[in-house]
Amino acid sequence: MILIKDAKILTMADKEFEKGSILIKDNKIAKISEYIEIKDEYEVIDAEGCIVMPGLIDAHTHLGIEEDGIGWEGQDGNEMTDPVTPQLRAIDAVNPADNAIKEALKNGVTTIMTGPGSANVLGGESTVIKTAGNTIDEMVLKNPAGLKTAFGENPKRVYNEQNKLPSTRMGIAAVLRENLMKAEDYIKEKETNEKEENHFNRDIKMESLARVIKKEIPLKVHAHRADDIMTAIRIAKEFDIDITLEHCTEGHKVAKEIAEADIPAVVGPSMTGRVKVELSDLSFKTAGVLAEAGVKVALMSDHPVIPTKNATIYAALAIKGGLSEKEALKAITINPAEILKIDDRVGSIEEGKDADFVIFNGNPLDISTDIIKVIINGEVVETKKDGNT
Repeated sequence: MILIKDAKILTMADKEFEKGSILIKDNKIAKISEYIEIKDEYEVIDAEGCIVMPGLIDAHTHLGIEEDGIGWEGQDGNEMTDPVTPQLRAIDAVNPADNAIKEALKNGVTTIMTGPGSANVLGGESTVIKTAGNTIDEMVLKNPAGLKTAFGENPKRVYNEQNKLPSTRMGIAAVLRENLMKAEDYIKEKETNEKEENHFNRDIKMESLARVIKKEIPLKVHAHRADDIMTAIRIAKEFDIDITLEHCTEGHKVAKEIAEADIPAVVGPSMTGRVKVELSDLSFKTAGVLAEAGVKVALMSDHPVIPTKNATIYAALAIKGGLSEKEALKAITINPAEILKIDDRVGSIEEGKDADFVIFNGNPLDISTDIIKVIINGEVVETKKDGNT
C-alpha cells in the first residue's frame, strides 16, 4: 500500500483538502482524509508543499495512430478510400511504443481517447486508454468509446479530389443520414431474423453503426463551423442519438443552442494556427463562452496537431480567454471523464476510483511548476529525479 501524505489535494469532486492524505490499496483509492495514520507496511510519499490532482485526461487525440517522428509508416489515422468506414477500430492501429504516449505520461496525462482522423464522413471507432502499459490490450479503459463522424472541409477536400460523393456539405449530411437509416433498418431486420431463428448475414459496417442507434456509444462529431455544428445537432435529433461536439471552434457563436441541446463539447486545439478557412475564428475564448452558457467543456490537444504533453498549458491559456480556473482544471480531468463515460474510474480523487494521480511542486497551471511524480493504477510510473519526494 502507498500513502501520500500532507499534500494539498484538488479532488475535482465536492471536497478539497488544504492538507490531506491518500491511501492506495490494490490499485484503487482506499481512503482520503485530512490525516491517515502511518503504518509499517505503507510506502510513504511525503508530499508536503505539493499539490495532488487526478491524472490528466485528453479527450481527443490520435496518439499511437499518427505516430511521433516516424512519417508515412506511422500514419494510420485515415482510410481515404471510402467515405463510410465505421468498421475501422482504433485499437487495431495504436502503437503503445509511440514516443508521444510516453511524453504524455511524463507530463501527467494518464488517460487519453485516441481514434481515427476526419477524412471520412464515418471514420471508425475510438478507444480510451491509460498511458502506461506494454500492450494496447492492457492499456484499454474503454473500447469502443465512440464512432467518428466528420463535417466540413476535410471530407469535402478528400472526396472532391477523388471526384465522388461527398464533395459538398449537403453531400456529407446526406451520406451520414443514409447510413444511419441503413443501420436502423439493419437492426430491425437482424432482430426479426433472430426471433424467427433465420440465417442472417452480418454487415461489419452496420454492426458498428448499430451501436450508435442503440445509444451504446456516441457519434464523435468533428465540426468547426457553427453551421456544421447545427447540422450535427439537427441530425442527432432526427435519429435520437447521442453525440459529442469535437473541436467546436465556432461554438461560441451557437453556445445557447448547444446548451439547449444538452450536448458536451471537446474544444480545441486552440494553440494551432488558422491553417484552413473553417478555423478563421479560432480563439481561446470559445471554452469560456460555452462553459458560461452551461455546456460541459473538455479541452483537447488533437495530437499531433498540438502535443498532448502540454495539457496544462492550453488549460492556462483558456483561463486567459475567459474560462475560470476551476472550470479549466475540470476541463482536463473530471469533464472529459464524464464526457467519455469513464468517470466511475478516473477524473477525480474519490474513494473506490483508480489511483491515478499527478503530484506537482506548485500550481499545476504555472509553466514553471514541475511534476514530481505520476501514479497510474496505484503504481509510480514517473519520478522527477531531482524531486524532493
